[in-house]
Amino acid sequence: MERVSSLNDEKSIDVKEKSKSYRVNGDIETSTGEDTDEITVLQNERDIATHVISVDDDPSLNPWTFRAFFIGLGLSAFGGSLAQIYYFKPQTVNVSLMFLGIISYVIGLAIETFIPRHGLLRYLNPGPFNKKENAFIIIMASAAANSALATEVLAVQRLYYNITPNAISSIFLLFSSQLLGYGIGGLMRGILLYPSKMLYPGVLPLLSMLDAFYYDGIAARRKLKVFYFVFTAIFIWELFPEWIFPLLTGVSIFCLAAPNNAAVSRVFGGSNGNEGLGLLSLCFDWQYLSGGLNPMTIPLKAQLSSFIGYILCAVVFVAVFYNNIWESRNFPFLAQLLFYENGTVYDQTLIMNSNYEVDPTLVAEQGLPFYAGTWIVNLLATNLALAATFTHLLLWNKDDLNAAWTWINMDTLRSWYANFDWKFWKHSGKREVPANTEDLDPHYREMLKYPDAPNSWYFLTLVLSFIVGLVVVYETNSTLPWWGFVIAVLLGAVSILFFGALYAITGIGLSIRTEETLVQMIAGYLHNGRPMANMFFVLYSFNTVSQAMLLLRDLKIAQYAKLPPRAAFTAQVIGTLLGAVLNYMLMNSIIDSQREILLSVQGTNIWSGQQPQSYNSQAIAWGGLAHELFSYGQRYQWVPLSYLIGLVAPLPFWIIHRYWPRLRMDYYYTPVICAYIGWLCVGINSSVTTYFTVAFLSQWWLRTRYPRWFTKYNYLVGAALDGGTQVMVFFLSFAVQGAAGKAHLFPAWWGANQGGNYDRCSRLN
Repeated sequence: MERVSSLNDEKSIDVKEKSKSYRVNGDIETSTGEDTDEITVLQNERDIATHVISVDDDPSLNPWTFRAFFIGLGLSAFGGSLAQIYYFKPQTVNVSLMFLGIISYVIGLAIETFIPRHGLLRYLNPGPFNKKENAFIIIMASAAANSALATEVLAVQRLYYNITPNAISSIFLLFSSQLLGYGIGGLMRGILLYPSKMLYPGVLPLLSMLDAFYYDGIAARRKLKVFYFVFTAIFIWELFPEWIFPLLTGVSIFCLAAPNNAAVSRVFGGSNGNEGLGLLSLCFDWQYLSGGLNPMTIPLKAQLSSFIGYILCAVVFVAVFYNNIWESRNFPFLAQLLFYENGTVYDQTLIMNSNYEVDPTLVAEQGLPFYAGTWIVNLLATNLALAATFTHLLLWNKDDLNAAWTWINMDTLRSWYANFDWKFWKHSGKREVPANTEDLDPHYREMLKYPDAPNSWYFLTLVLSFIVGLVVVYETNSTLPWWGFVIAVLLGAVSILFFGALYAITGIGLSIRTEETLVQMIAGYLHNGRPMANMFFVLYSFNTVSQAMLLLRDLKIAQYAKLPPRAAFTAQVIGTLLGAVLNYMLMNSIIDSQREILLSVQGTNIWSGQQPQSYNSQAIAWGGLAHELFSYGQRYQWVPLSYLIGLVAPLPFWIIHRYWPRLRMDYYYTPVICAYIGWLCVGINSSVTTYFTVAFLSQWWLRTRYPRWFTKYNYLVGAALDGGTQVMVFFLSFAVQGAAGKAHLFPAWWGANQGGNYDRCSRLN
């Protein structure tokens, strides 16, 4: 985060002054290129928000059209249904923001072009398809296009506990868990949404794409041509690494030179899941380069911190494994399962009694399970990062967050009480415009003309969700007591402020549930021996944070696109509720028809119960064995103790910067460094070297050497790369990769090693 006196003095730059240049002296981000006489080097969040995307607004554009609702509801149904179906598939298919943005634009343009504008059809085609309609559709569909975590809990209850809550309780469980975070996040808009510092870098490519779609003029047409060219090129290219030539996922000289060396595979391999660290591999598949974070969008400060964490991760993982810490040599180098000491997979069903509770006698017979050493490092790093977030933000961003607690005084509370109007539906939404608006975010300043979705709406959402949630935890046999529910919600509310701020500023989100981490650990200590209580605790804590961050991200899209706040609120609520209902209906249908397959270990190539199995087993491990594995004096005692270390980790950086500011310790995000120490614990890692190469080329070289090009095209090219990749991957998932049933792999050849790792490193057992 920024220190109190910012890295470079922030300057309010009006969009009309884009041709005006100035030079900033100082650090590695200072421009030296000949391009700077035309446009400034973007130095801070305000610069990026006002130069990369348009600040202009056309109030005449109407998002409240039948066409917008028609397309929005259709894509919401599509996204919500697809997400739930693929929760029970062996292969996951995600419906991303960029995919929704492109598909909604194509559908809207087709309706505008081919549907007559007379008779009843005029409601479906009232005129040109506009930017605000597109934003409205994206927000509604993105709110629906997720498999709600509550369906995971309900699926586990049905599959493993033979409990089938009634339909009404289940639906209200979904509604309350999905909307609780919306209520809390909405009340924090003034802190986590409106300021320029809350940039949300991940949405900039989407908004840059929408600007290219809807603005006229020579410059806009040129940007649109660039978008279509890059989109088409990457769309065609992805056919090669994704199907024809999968070696391009990870090209490793070391693997090709020593294909049978286990150490080389662990350190340099990475083209397949859980293969290795992918050190110095080259990746030519944008799906993996941008699968989590687009390297062209994350600010340089955050990229530098993540790079430091990555280097530490490689060193620590290798040191832990080859020094046999926690018996690491007995287990796979990268793994997320529980193991017996001899390295075989731990059978968790053998330690549970008939009530699906952990039986101490059975545990004694089987012995305590082990984790892979690298997974324990991931848990340690996660706890370090979570704790460091609180301290780091309080040290460096206290002024940005203090509105979250300065209201806690009697005068403010009395004022609220005196002015409270319970007739929330009559709230006009009019906001007072400050006399001096220069300090306001330019995008937010444009939004002040529209009626707000007032705090009372979000407060009512919070209260209703809380009350309903408290009732359904008893009606659904959750075993979670009322005080556990309250603690879960409070933990989520506090976490939203800090993790939401970190995500808004850096674009890197830390969740309070990273598989088996802090929340499950807390729940394990609070409700020992009750796995189901653990699942519900995670539902009302982690899911609350997750939904709040989605709400704020989508509201930032609305602010950048100048979509009126009430339209954004409506789109989010409709999409969330529709998605939840579809999730529930499809979950029940699939479990009724595929129960035996979902309970089997292997499943089929069409249906798989791997996700509910994993969720249930982790709840058992943490809900039933937290004391035995993680208490002081036990094998993994440093996992919870690392949280205490994380609280003080930012202090040395802050102290050094206070006394020796020239060392620039303010340039590092301690939570990001800590989080990335456990980054490579799972998945395909061959993309990391190329990811950081692209990141530094974009956020340092292009931004400082060619600032004009960076401002016009960097985020647009990032959007085209994401969009073309995601559309092709979506098609390939159904056509050849097994999403529709049987997979059709490309015939084996040197570049498609279908019987082993694609990078030709040794496949380890």
